[in-house]
Amino acid sequence: MDIKGKKIVVVGLARTGAATARFLKDRHADVLVTDIRSEETLCHYVNELNGLDIKMRLGEHPAEIFADADLVVVSPGVCHDIAPLRKARANGAPVIGEVELAGRFIKEPIVAVTGTNGKTTTTTLIGRMLDCSGIKTYVGGNIGTPLIEYASGNKPADVIVAEISSFQLDTIDRFRPHVGVLLNITEDHLDRYADFAAYCSSKKRLFENQTNSDVAILNAQDPCTGAIAAEIRCGKLFFDTKAPAAGGAAVNGRKITCLVPGREPALFDLTNFSPEGRHNLENAAAAALAALSAGGTEAGIQDALDHFKGLPHRLAFVRSVNGVDYYDDSKGTNVDSLMRSLESFDAPVFLIIGGRDKGGGYSRLEPLIRKRAKKLFAIGEAGEKIIRALGACVDIMPVAGIQEAVANAHREAVAGDVVLLSPACSSFDMFRDYAERGEVFCKAVRLIDEDGK
Repeated sequence: MDIKGKKIVVVGLARTGAATARFLKDRHADVLVTDIRSEETLCHYVNELNGLDIKMRLGEHPAEIFADADLVVVSPGVCHDIAPLRKARANGAPVIGEVELAGRFIKEPIVAVTGTNGKTTTTTLIGRMLDCSGIKTYVGGNIGTPLIEYASGNKPADVIVAEISSFQLDTIDRFRPHVGVLLNITEDHLDRYADFAAYCSSKKRLFENQTNSDVAILNAQDPCTGAIAAEIRCGKLFFDTKAPAAGGAAVNGRKITCLVPGREPALFDLTNFSPEGRHNLENAAAAALAALSAGGTEAGIQDALDHFKGLPHRLAFVRSVNGVDYYDDSKGTNVDSLMRSLESFDAPVFLIIGGRDKGGGYSRLEPLIRKRAKKLFAIGEAGEKIIRALGACVDIMPVAGIQEAVANAHREAVAGDVVLLSPACSSFDMFRDYAERGEVFCKAVRLIDEDGK
C-alpha cells in the first residue's frame, strides 16, 4: 500500500489515533488528525504528536478536510457512519479502520478473536499458549495495544493474536485472519447498531476474506454462530461444552478433547485452570483449538491452562467477609455476560447492576434472577429501566453508587451468600471505564469492617 505523499485524515485522537498518525507520518504521508473533543481533553495525545509535522483539527470534524482526502482512517471509538465519513465516501475517498490499515502491512499470520463476550480472556489465553509453545507472539488489537503499533515496530513475531471488536470489523476491507474465532453473539451495542441483525452482520465480517487455507472456529451451541457457519468458505472447527464435536473441541468435566485436521487428537486437563464459570470452559476450548491451528504444542497449551488465573474484573474473587463471598465482574457490560456470571453460582446472590444502558432488554433476565438473586442494587442511568423490567420478580433497591450498594449488601448478606458486581451496562455514566468501576467496588469491599454491621 503506497501512502507516500497521500493526504490522509485520521478520525479520532486517542491511543489508536495517535499511533496511526505516527505510523502514517513515518511513511511520509500528509497527515491530519481530527476529533470532536477539545485539545484540553486530548492534551496527552496532542503532546505525543507535537513536533511531528502532523496537523490537527480538534473540537470539530470540519467538512473541508474530508473533501480532498485520499484516504480516511477511523479509530474504533468513532461511529463509522457519521456525516463527514459519508461525505468522504461520496467524494471517492476510501474509509477504513486502523485494523484494516495495519493488516495491509502485516505479513505474519493473524489469529483474530471476536464475539460479544470473552474476547480478551480468549485472546490473552491464545497468546500465552503460543508463547509457552516457543512461538514468538504479539498480542494486540482491541485488547489495548493497537495492531498498528506492531506494524510500526521492528520486533517481528511469528504469529499475531488480535482481539477484534465489531466496531473494528465495520471498517475492514481486505483484512484476513489465518485463524478466525467467533465466541458468541448476543445483544450488545444496540445503542450503536440499527438492530441485532446489523450487529450480527458486523461480527460475520471476520470471515469474509478467508480462503480454503484458513480456519474458522465457532461456538456449536450459539444459534447465531451456527447460522453464520453455513456461509463460511474455509475449514470450520466447532467447540462445545456438551458433546464431542466431529472436528473441533469438546469439554467433558475438567477435560478438553481437541480434534484438528492434520494433527493427532489432543487431550487437555483443566484441573488447575482457575477462571470460574461454564463460559470460561468455552473460552479455554476455543483458545486450545486456535493455538493448535496456529502451530501451538500440546505441552505449551497445557502449561498455559495450568497457570492461567484469569483477568481482572472478570468474575474475579475479591474477598470473603463473615462467610460472604464478593466477586468483581465489572467487565460484565451486557445482559448475556451477567447471565453467564449468575449461572456460575449456586449460592443466593446480592447483585449490583446498572450503569449506562446499551440498548438491550433486561426482561430476559427474569427467570435467572428469580432462581439465583436474593436482592438487586440498581445504580446509574439504567437503574429505573432495570427496576421497571425486574421489580416484579425480585427486591430491588436503588442506590446512589457502588459504595452504598456494598454497604447495604454487607448489612443484609449472611454466611453462604454472594455479593456480585455484574452491571450488564457500560460504565461511562459514572466512571472512566469498567476497570475504574471494578476498582471502586474492590476498594469498597476491602474497607468492610468484618466486626461491624
